[in-house]
Amino acid sequence: MKIVVGGGFGVGKTTFVGSVSEIMPLTTEAVMTAASAEVDDLSAVPDKTTTTVAMDFGRVSLDSELILYLFGTPGQHRFWFMWDDLVKGAIGAVVLVDTRRLEDCFAAVDYFEELGLPFVVGVNGFNGEFPYASEDIREALSISAHVPILQCDARSRESTKQVLITLVKHAIGMHAGGAAPVGRLDGPASAGGAMGRTSPTWT
Repeated sequence: MKIVVGGGFGVGKTTFVGSVSEIMPLTTEAVMTAASAEVDDLSAVPDKTTTTVAMDFGRVSLDSELILYLFGTPGQHRFWFMWDDLVKGAIGAVVLVDTRRLEDCFAAVDYFEELGLPFVVGVNGFNGEFPYASEDIREALSISAHVPILQCDARSRESTKQVLITLVKHAIGMHAGGAAPVGRLDGPASAGGAMGRTSPTWT
């Protein structure tokens, strides 16, 4: 089964794929240069020095008969044209979220919703912190009640594996219930686009 891991820039997609993969993950990390200084917002991830320019790839066996192939998407807007190819044949997606920059995942949520692709939201707890309840995040993202929201640590194999298990169960349930087939879009929608999402004001 093919799984796509999406989300905003610097949210932990490469780390997520690498932590759970049973093979040496294929990454397309490139060193960030001065040319991206006015393009990529590093305020929340000041120590980030590389970025994914194509995809990440990993593999994990959930049991002897169920093998997942993981494809991590690039986060920056200038690489979104690759998403349509990466999503072909996928049964579902993980949207990684950093609650410090929740609006960065709006485009991924919009994209998978419009595509009709089952997805779960993985809240990556940077520094082990989860300051907001799942229902507050659900309301801020304007996603339906049936979409699972899970706390996770992208560095932990066991944590990421549980997210993937939840996604597989969710995707199988949706496909059994007649979920919409996966079509084709021209890359993710602009942040805050299709569903009219706006950046939340946390209290």
